[in-house]
Amino acid sequence: MYKGAVIAAVVPAYKEALMIGRVIDTMPAFVDHIVIVDDCSPDDTSEVVTASADPRVTLIRHEVNQGVGGAIITGHRAAMSLGSDVNVIMAGDAQMDPEYLPPLLERVTADGYGFAKANRFFSPESFSGMPAYRVFGNIVLSFMTKLTSGYWHLFDPQNGYTAIRTDVLERVPLDNVAQRYSFENDLLIHLNILQVSAVDVPIPAVYGEEVSTIKLRHVVPELVALLTRGFWRRIWYRYVLWSFSPIALLLILGLLLFAFGVGVALWVCFQVASSVVATAATVMLAALPLMIGTQMLISALQLDIQASPDKPDHQPFER
Repeated sequence: MYKGAVIAAVVPAYKEALMIGRVIDTMPAFVDHIVIVDDCSPDDTSEVVTASADPRVTLIRHEVNQGVGGAIITGHRAAMSLGSDVNVIMAGDAQMDPEYLPPLLERVTADGYGFAKANRFFSPESFSGMPAYRVFGNIVLSFMTKLTSGYWHLFDPQNGYTAIRTDVLERVPLDNVAQRYSFENDLLIHLNILQVSAVDVPIPAVYGEEVSTIKLRHVVPELVALLTRGFWRRIWYRYVLWSFSPIALLLILGLLLFAFGVGVALWVCFQVASSVVATAATVMLAALPLMIGTQMLISALQLDIQASPDKPDHQPFER
């Protein structure tokens, strides 16, 4: 146990026969359960796990590959059935240093957050050695996820090194969370809809010799579509259905005015290109909606940032 909480480590694994043994052997003693989900690996991942003498290990094997998100969801459910209070995600490739597990757990067990995640980019030096296109991609993806999820104070959304209280997980509709590489992004959207407090924890990245199997041409369109749907789902539940907030009004009216202004501006440009002189009234018909719409969108953004669940809202564990 850790600070009075039963801790379960959920380990999604796919083709990790070489590293999964190390993950088990280096798991801290305060972790009560190690739930390993073999996501239909074609290698000996399950055999290596079965050979382990650690009594904390529970092995689950998918007969059909469900993706990293599907493996994590299976692991969460199994861990909750074992009586866990907090579930942490540990990668099957040993890229998550267990030495940094206590700072992550501290935020959910003692500080009262419902969800905590690692942030690899907590200082400018964190980007050193990373190719420029990856730095740009991480920044763009982080901003998109901030906008979509509403957690404006979080960064590094693809980092799967997380800790979550099971009383929070019980409220999340796990059947509706994305099952593949967009799992972390979609989970943040669901957590924000539930107004779960979340926090970043600075943890250095550990990179080995593993080669990523992510195919960007497949992942990027899927992720963009998910974030777009997730954004409007969050706006609907948080700011329309459950409480008709000024945020929704400012956002919708701002978008309509901005779109109208852009449409008129394009029409004016075509008129000018056809040697038709644009009158002052015509120019104002384009400029005024653009200015008002932009101001409304900025106001909606400011209010959404202020509404980000960034304060602890749970009691510390006591036993």
